[in-house]
Amino acid sequence: MINYFKTINNRVQKSDRCEPDSWVSCVAPGEKEINFIVEKFSIDKDFLKSALDEQESSRIDCDDDVLLIVIDCPIAEKSEKNLIYYTIPLSIFLTSENVITISLKNSEIINSIASGRIANINTSDKTRFILNIILYTAGRYLRYLNQIIRTSDRIERVLRKSMKNKELIQLLEIEKSLVYFSSSLKTTKVTVEKLFRGKFITLHEDDRELLDDVLIEIKQAIEMSDTYLNIVSGTMEAFASIISNNLNIMMKVLASITLIISIPTVVSGIYGMNTPNFPMMDHWWFPLVLSVILMYLSYTILKKKGMI
Repeated sequence: MINYFKTINNRVQKSDRCEPDSWVSCVAPGEKEINFIVEKFSIDKDFLKSALDEQESSRIDCDDDVLLIVIDCPIAEKSEKNLIYYTIPLSIFLTSENVITISLKNSEIINSIASGRIANINTSDKTRFILNIILYTAGRYLRYLNQIIRTSDRIERVLRKSMKNKELIQLLEIEKSLVYFSSSLKTTKVTVEKLFRGKFITLHEDDRELLDDVLIEIKQAIEMSDTYLNIVSGTMEAFASIISNNLNIMMKVLASITLIISIPTVVSGIYGMNTPNFPMMDHWWFPLVLSVILMYLSYTILKKKGMI
């Protein structure tokens, strides 16, 4: 799907046609749309298709007069009752007249810019427009990271009361999300640092200040993701140790109970053999009393040793 947007009266508005200084938003393009972009904006097809790879990492590339900037965009999707966080590449093409963004999936970042909810977006200032996209992407990382840590705290509170596989699996998914975020942010940081050198795009003083804000946001997101990743990993290891310890305790208790309840079986087996001249063989109550005494003594000894 291809849509055109342009800043009119300081607000991003949808347009029916592509004009100079417009933003072209392409989401989940098909072969027909890819061919249209190639012909309309004179972009090499192989160059364009390389940016549509799901595993494409953040990078900068040039081909003739077209600049390609790929950044990793955070995505939050609802799966059953939980949110799943991951990243997808967002490709930004800078031509002489337009900025073209291509994404494999619809994202909150694209929707927010297209709906005009983000202030100070001007599609005619293409360099600043690209920097604002990257800045808002970094801010979205921070927002999702805060959501992740709140979810992690909630799961931890549940695990303190009851060890369930469901909560442990959720922690595992959070850990995977943090790994994706950390890796994507670090490659995006390298890309932004390349832009900061001014080799690929011309930067004015205001642009450098904005790019500096972008770097600060990305570095903060990297620190948060690494910190939360260590916390979640430590939490999972701690609960794994607790579960293992609880299992050992349960096995010791079950073994002790098995030992105690086996005493009446042994005593009754001995007195049921009709062995002549065996002590108290003629008193039916003696095996019962002996079993109770031995069970009590066993229980006392095991309790002192911490087995029960």
